[in-house]
Amino acid sequence: MLFDPGQLRSFLAVADTGSFTRAAERLHLSQPTVSQHVRKLETEAGRQLVARDTREVSLTDNGDAMAGFARAILAANEDAARYFSGAAMRGRLRFGTADDLAITGLPRILREFRQLYPQINLELTVSQSDQLHRRLKAGQLDLVFVKWVSGVSGTQEGVVVKQDSFAWVGLEQTVLAPHSPVPLIAYPAPSLSRRLAINALEAAGRTWRITCSTKQISGVLAALRAGIGVAVMPASLVPEDLKIITTRFALPPVGDVDFTLIRNPLANTEVVDALTQAIMGRKLTPHARPR
Repeated sequence: MLFDPGQLRSFLAVADTGSFTRAAERLHLSQPTVSQHVRKLETEAGRQLVARDTREVSLTDNGDAMAGFARAILAANEDAARYFSGAAMRGRLRFGTADDLAITGLPRILREFRQLYPQINLELTVSQSDQLHRRLKAGQLDLVFVKWVSGVSGTQEGVVVKQDSFAWVGLEQTVLAPHSPVPLIAYPAPSLSRRLAINALEAAGRTWRITCSTKQISGVLAALRAGIGVAVMPASLVPEDLKIITTRFALPPVGDVDFTLIRNPLANTEVVDALTQAIMGRKLTPHARPR
């Protein structure tokens, strides 16, 4: 069974606007033409897709299902047309991302980006934000996705994808004695979260000791789950099996953080724009966590 792209576009316009009239205006078609497209699509599918009454237009359950299929079919058609027309985007993209941002939906976005632009040679570097920024300035990367301290002079470059706050994180069973050194799990210097955590503790008169130094977010999470200390990380990235413990132990606030895209002005603008738009247009929710 093959569905006509024109009928699918009319159906989606009705689904998006909730009106045959507004759908026709959007598509620059007559209302009878849009209605005919939808009726033909319903006939082809053998299902009622749109519920109509005198006041509103809504999708049936089958209509909701068809809307998902229609978007996928039209997207696939556009990708194929772009690819075989010779207009497929080409080039090299050296992309760097902060390690802990890799536990968001970023890997899924990159996978879909590679599927959409198979002729772009995507080279991925995962490291700490400061190191990625230095490599960008040295011309070794084209686009970086880093964590920057919100509102600090000199960190306003780039495009902010998401704003967040740092939080102290540990196990539910974590116990901290009031006057004992805070057991700190951290990245090696010059890590941003390490520096901010230590500065906040010392400003509050709290002593600390490093119980785990690791270069990867997997190491931070493993140490947290082993209960050997606490760590600072963006609140939105805290896994479900760990807890924000800032208030419970009166730990000092660490500050806000921006997830920021920064580009190399000498890089291929078209290619960098494509990945920037892909990241900006998707939610960076964390992956499912072990329980």
